Amino acid sequence: MSSTEGSTALITGNLSRGMSESFIDDQRSDHGPLQPPQPEPSPSQASFAQARQRRKIAELEEKIETLESGRAVKERQTNYYLAQGRGFRRIIALFDGIEDLVSENDRRYDVNGDEDAEAATVDQDRLHVGYHVLTRTFSWFVKSASDMEHDDFTRMLKFLRQGADGARGDDTSKLKTLISDWVNRELKPDPLVDSDDKHCRGFVNDACGMLLCPAELDWNNPAVRAGIRDRSEGHIVTELSFPTFLYEKYSANSDDLEDGLFKGKILLQGYKAVFTSPSSAKDIEGDGDGADIVENNRRAKKALSGVKVKKHVAQIIKMDRVTPRSIAYIACQVRFALSSVTSWRSVDGDFDYIQFWKIIVDFFERPPGREAQRRVNRLLEWWTRKVFGRSRREDLSDATKANMSVNALARQRAHRDDTSFDSN
Repeated sequence: MSSTEGSTALITGNLSRGMSESFIDDQRSDHGPLQPPQPEPSPSQASFAQARQRRKIAELEEKIETLESGRAVKERQTNYYLAQGRGFRRIIALFDGIEDLVSENDRRYDVNGDEDAEAATVDQDRLHVGYHVLTRTFSWFVKSASDMEHDDFTRMLKFLRQGADGARGDDTSKLKTLISDWVNRELKPDPLVDSDDKHCRGFVNDACGMLLCPAELDWNNPAVRAGIRDRSEGHIVTELSFPTFLYEKYSANSDDLEDGLFKGKILLQGYKAVFTSPSSAKDIEGDGDGADIVENNRRAKKALSGVKVKKHVAQIIKMDRVTPRSIAYIACQVRFALSSVTSWRSVDGDFDYIQFWKIIVDFFERPPGREAQRRVNRLLEWWTRKVFGRSRREDLSDATKANMSVNALARQRAHRDDTSFDSN
């Protein structure tokens, strides 16, 4: 070997050893000292690791299931409160909140003696009656409210309020269309009342104006129509005048303004459309058998098809009697539907809906004497018969039941048997 070839081989060898040592140093600097190769895990170790992983997965799945279950419970509660709340504005309080009713009840617990109770204002008394209507309608409310934490109670009130306002809005939209149809069919105005455009309603429309006209005024008098439209002295329409649509045959007796009050056809139609069904509103001439026919047909269809049918409002809230506050609610809704106002509000020009609702409620709940109370009771019985048309079995006295033929026959048979025994 020449000296040149020897030198080249020596350099190449040194270079290779240098590169190997550099690679080893790099590995040590990155990962620490070189580790000997690890032995493969035994089958028992691998099985234990797999079981441990399965346990972790099962624990995570259980946590997810618990979270989803809690979420489902909250969703069910929310839907329940929303559904229950839909009855609040309709039969308890159109403008007051649940908090107002609860606060008044709490205030009465804090007062000392009957003297403070007697000093309560009319508005406070109305709130207190509303609280009792609330607890009768929502029989679960007191216990649930007592068992809840404050945050849960606030959450419940929120969803009840949402349900209440949603139902009021739905009823407003429903009656907007239905009222125009009823007015057009019965009064046949020219032009007809537009079901979509509310600007053509109110006092600018002769048919709607007649129904909205104060009971003490005569809409057929051109001077009255002009005065109401101009809002001149003596013709300003406020809640202190009962609208004509509240009266039977849309006519009031100035010498007896209670005669026929709250028996208006369109008022009754509005009530049945909201609380039973729009189709039942077509049947108002009789004693309310239409509501029973609708119910019987639904039961028959459910029995035949096995398919659950949609319940109407009265069924959902287990309502079988017409109540004062539900009449006041419908009166406000019908009045709004006849007006030219396009969005729900508590005040329409000179007309205050809050005071109008209170006036109607007080007519029923605060009669001036026993005879007035009897007239109110008869009026509510008329309403219940017109809307529901069901017999009132629970109103039958024991004496009346005893004289009915089934019971009378039972007594006669027993008497004959006793007589025959004695003769033998």
